[in-house]
Amino acid sequence: MSDDLEKYLAKQMEDPEFREAWAESQLEYEVARQLIQLRKSRGMTQKQLAARLRTKQSEIARIENGNQNISLGKLRKIAEAMGGHVVVKIEPAPELQKQ
Repeated sequence: MSDDLEKYLAKQMEDPEFREAWAESQLEYEVARQLIQLRKSRGMTQKQLAARLRTKQSEIARIENGNQNISLGKLRKIAEAMGGHVVVKIEPAPELQKQ
């Protein structure tokens, strides 16, 4: 993240409503960020990725914007179309971990 975005987020996190909304959307944001990063690292456009998946560019855009819920199976297919794979890790929330 850029320094400006980090500063902005730090300021926004002072607002309890923002903090709650951010927590609810953080997973979708992270998945979208990683998909975009992998696609760009492969030198692919959204249109090229869509062609590999036999779908429309607009669907890829919605996924990358976090505006579309996708199944783990769909996520796997997208990752594989870019030569990647999906890793899922579930951990206890920091506030629930034993001290």
